[in-house]
Amino acid sequence: QVQLVESGGGLVQAGGSLRLSCAASGRTFSSYAMGWFREAPGKEREFVAVVSRSGANSYYADAVKGRFTISRDNAKNTVTLQMNSLQPEDTAVYYCAASPLSWPSAKPDFTSWGQGTQVTVSS
Repeated sequence: QVQLVESGGGLVQAGGSLRLSCAASGRTFSSYAMGWFREAPGKEREFVAVVSRSGANSYYADAVKGRFTISRDNAKNTVTLQMNSLQPEDTAVYYCAASPLSWPSAKPDFTSWGQGTQVTVSS
């Protein structure tokens, strides 16, 4: 298991940007694929983005494609989510998650979760 702590959430106006960070503990960070999920009030937690163990490959939900960028730094045990052109519908608690699979394809593939960070986008 890896312990994850998110930071960087906050309140931003529509059209603005935020950068979320996730710090991971342990010396095996590079053996995990990393993802970001979000959960809006009254909705299920949904996939946002995933990055491979090396950082060479990434995949995004259609709702954020072209606006969000996921990246990782294995030397610093961190994964980030750069969010641009934010819209009110992006308002949610954002969660960092780790998967021992090389390319996770579903939420249950992620076995470690952070506590979440709130992102609020005002119109």
